[in-house]
Amino acid sequence: MASRLAALISKPQRWRVCRLAGTVRYRSTKQSVATGGSSQSDCTEDGLFTEEHLQLRSSLNKLIEKEINPYVDEWEEAKSFPAHEVFKKLGNAGFLGVDKPTEYGGLGLDMTYSMAVTEELGSINSAGVPGAIGVQTDMATPALAKYGSDELKRQFLEPSIKGDVVSCIGISEPSSASDVTSIQTKAVKKNGDYIINGSKLWITNGMKADWICLLVNTSQGEAHQNKSLICVPMDTKGVIRARNIDKIGLWTQETAELFFEDVRVPQKYLIGEEGMGFNYQMMQFQQGRLSIAISLLVPLQKCIRETAKYTSERKAFGQPILNNQSVHFRLAELETEIELLRALIYRCIGMYINGKDVTKFASMCKLKVGRLCREVTDSCLQYWGGMGFTTDNYVSRMYRDLRAISIAGGADEVMLTILSRYLGLLPKVPKKK
Repeated sequence: MASRLAALISKPQRWRVCRLAGTVRYRSTKQSVATGGSSQSDCTEDGLFTEEHLQLRSSLNKLIEKEINPYVDEWEEAKSFPAHEVFKKLGNAGFLGVDKPTEYGGLGLDMTYSMAVTEELGSINSAGVPGAIGVQTDMATPALAKYGSDELKRQFLEPSIKGDVVSCIGISEPSSASDVTSIQTKAVKKNGDYIINGSKLWITNGMKADWICLLVNTSQGEAHQNKSLICVPMDTKGVIRARNIDKIGLWTQETAELFFEDVRVPQKYLIGEEGMGFNYQMMQFQQGRLSIAISLLVPLQKCIRETAKYTSERKAFGQPILNNQSVHFRLAELETEIELLRALIYRCIGMYINGKDVTKFASMCKLKVGRLCREVTDSCLQYWGGMGFTTDNYVSRMYRDLRAISIAGGADEVMLTILSRYLGLLPKVPKKK
């Protein structure tokens, strides 16, 4: 399947920016074979994706509807999903390494393709499953793919792309969630190894993962210069999976608390340069936050569609609930907000593939999608009445699942702090004398 996808999607194309009606759009530079003349825009109406992107999404959707969605209710009840089985199916089809190097099993395409895949993963009827997949593709592996040694990529990246293993990312700790600079987990060099001690909290995939991309302190230097990323096999002696955290939502997504007690790994498991871990992780954060934002466009719009359908059939006071102006106006307003978010996300992706710093816009995307997750699901659930307070429908599931988006992957308040810094709005703290 992966080879068929590679054949279906052409080699990475060069993209140029064209501005139409003030919006950034992307157009392939390849010439029209049929006419031999100047290329016409291959973009669909969204201005970013081509027919090739849509074909890729269509292939993924078929896999989702056959191999994943029929089992989601069962996984929800079990509060777990078979990650290794699902990841292997996705890996066999080529969907876990769309933008990863071909020499390690990836398709070698640009970020527009991987984000198209991530958006389609939102059609899975449980937010926990695409979230777990996104950890593997957009949070635990980008730094490894970009900065890791060939040996390290062979050992950890290649099997992750193939779906042979499940990975996780270890950043948050009991005393430092959003504040990355204050982590306490440390790795000390000894006889060619790192000896790791510390703990991590809120680790998606942590209960089943085969390896973790772990952020640790490797020196006593400045907080932004003393951190490193290390690949740690989860079966290493001293790695303790303490518990699977019981959450109010994202039931299918197992979330672990981990302890590291004198965990010994070779120094060659270091990703890139020692002391560059903070910078590498900031890069991973931007891709991860874009991944989170784009993966929620489909669920949010589905909440509106499901609510429109239900309220058109459900009657009160002699007419469908949808006939009330306050209801259909509100759904129209929410749909507008989602499309505005989509435009911002697509613009940010375009900036990313053109080598621009997207920290400000990725933070905006993450902030806005978190707010919309609360706003859309709350508004839609209200129109379901008593049925909205049951576990029997999609909207109530998203209501409890998507509340986490304003917290996980960088809380709203952290995004606002980042934006305030970029906009020059933060108060100036007097220097200590």
